[in-house]
Amino acid sequence: MHNIQLNNGIEMPLLGLGVYDMYQQQAEQAVETALEIGYRLIDTASMYENEQEIGNAIKHTGVKRASIFLTTKLNNTDHGYDAALKAFDTSLKKLGQDYVDLYLIHWPIKEGRQASWKAIEKIYEQGRAKAIGVANYTIPLLEELAGYSNIVPALNQVEFTPWLFQGDLLNHCKIQGTQLQSYSPITRGIKFSDERLIQLCEKYQKTPAQIILNWNFQLGVSTIPKSSSKERLQENFDACNFTLSAEDVQFMNTFNEGFRICDDPAIFL
Repeated sequence: MHNIQLNNGIEMPLLGLGVYDMYQQQAEQAVETALEIGYRLIDTASMYENEQEIGNAIKHTGVKRASIFLTTKLNNTDHGYDAALKAFDTSLKKLGQDYVDLYLIHWPIKEGRQASWKAIEKIYEQGRAKAIGVANYTIPLLEELAGYSNIVPALNQVEFTPWLFQGDLLNHCKIQGTQLQSYSPITRGIKFSDERLIQLCEKYQKTPAQIILNWNFQLGVSTIPKSSSKERLQENFDACNFTLSAEDVQFMNTFNEGFRICDDPAIFL
């Protein structure tokens, strides 16, 4: 699996496992299976209510903790300086960790996001998060953040697919040194029947998920597709084993139709 370097010099795998909407034994088993396959980036969040299970899986695996890149996020109900510090402590306790590799603001809640970022900067300075960043931040929100932050966010996790091709946001993040990461990258399968995608699957002899994930990789975008199936986990992991042509990447960029699965972050402006 390819690694990328974040703006503070630490390395992060390009592909990871997202564990949204996974609970109890399913969540624990999915992480253990992913780690067996070779995944080293695990993305959870306080909001997902499975941090304890993710921590258990990491504890039970034979993979060294130092080899695992673990992300969690600040819940919407925990914004504010003191509340964010407390929430981070709670997440660490549930995960059974003394640090995480990446801590993100999950959604840019208007009341409190500035104070929350200040708290997250403190967590970073204490070394309890190896990198810090945001999720669901648009260009205007990133520009606002730049006005009061001391640390450029290492990563911005957003919904990003060929059907929601946010080229301007990708370029903005590249210029400011923030890694873009895509959640729900394979559209939960909704767009697998797109005839243009099927055409590419036939050309490369790859699955729809593999074509979409590889498109992200060719653009330098990290992805965290969710799956609890061993077969799907392996399929997604193998998306690194070929290369879409530059022409086909450009072709996929034209699929954009503003299609979203999750909320538009513009509501937080």
